[in-house]
Amino acid sequence: MRSSRTCVVVAAALGAVLLPAPVAFAADDEGFTLKDPRITESSGLAASRAHPGVYWTHNDQDGPYVYAVDGKTGETVARITMRGVGKPRDMEAISVGPDGDVYVGDIGDNRGGTWDHVWIYRFPEPKTLKDQTVSAVQYDVKYADGARNAEALMVHPKTGRVYIGSKEEDGAGLYEGPAQLSPERTNTFRKVAGIPWVTDGAFSPDGTRLVLRSYLGAEEYDWKDGGRGLGEGRALNIGYRGQSESVTFTLDGKSMLFGAEGEGSEVARLGVEPRSDSGSDSGSDSDESANSPSASPSSGGSGGDQGSLGGGVTGLVVVGAVVLAFLGFRGMRKRG
Repeated sequence: MRSSRTCVVVAAALGAVLLPAPVAFAADDEGFTLKDPRITESSGLAASRAHPGVYWTHNDQDGPYVYAVDGKTGETVARITMRGVGKPRDMEAISVGPDGDVYVGDIGDNRGGTWDHVWIYRFPEPKTLKDQTVSAVQYDVKYADGARNAEALMVHPKTGRVYIGSKEEDGAGLYEGPAQLSPERTNTFRKVAGIPWVTDGAFSPDGTRLVLRSYLGAEEYDWKDGGRGLGEGRALNIGYRGQSESVTFTLDGKSMLFGAEGEGSEVARLGVEPRSDSGSDSGSDSDESANSPSASPSSGGSGGDQGSLGGGVTGLVVVGAVVLAFLGFRGMRKRG
């Protein structure tokens, strides 16, 4: 988001001091560049279910528009205009649910967490990809413990439940929405776990893993008990990649894509491999945990192994992230 420009400069400096050179991605690395000049602040990323190889993204303050991008060429194949919603304030996240609907989180709060409510927009993925206007449903959202700034929205791929990750210096949380969102009343999201401040998040396709990212890195969590048993995250060595605003899994779960803001920004691909030690509860009747992804050896470790970063440097990264968050939120308050 625009208020984070200074933060990114600080992050780059911190990254240069605290982080090693970016870890090489897996051999199947096939990232892409967003080539549409209209996409200048890509703030979310989600793999299409209806159109394999296509990814949904959006600007944060561009109007009610969502872009479908070809993951091989980086070219926009459709711009969707949402009809039936108000004027977006700060769209920061996007996810595709198991019902095939696209969920857009107008959940950013560039007034430092003072909006009394935020919105989620929802529309079915179009069967044909072309520039078009679609009818969308708008949901009013509030948090049980007061207004929050947030940039991460995730729809669980099995239960369809919506989660939001807030972005604060202290007390950032994972918030769970109602079992069913209602357009007729305000939907209250309740905190189920504490998390680091994040800029985006994504569930693995089988629902057993949650990845949360920030400007300086990303962590992977086992998904248990609707997030209430989130536990400790495993650091993923993705390296510093600019104003990092988005993450998604590929449809097959074999890779993760990490995007950033900026015109002509890069979307990097990190290969993952199956884990055989998962006992996570994905929230569904079927047991697919054997195929759940984890960071590949080439991309950094999982569990206790943190790859080339090591425990000491990881601690420094955490300190850097705290400093970055403080500067970002101080800037927000000054502008609010």
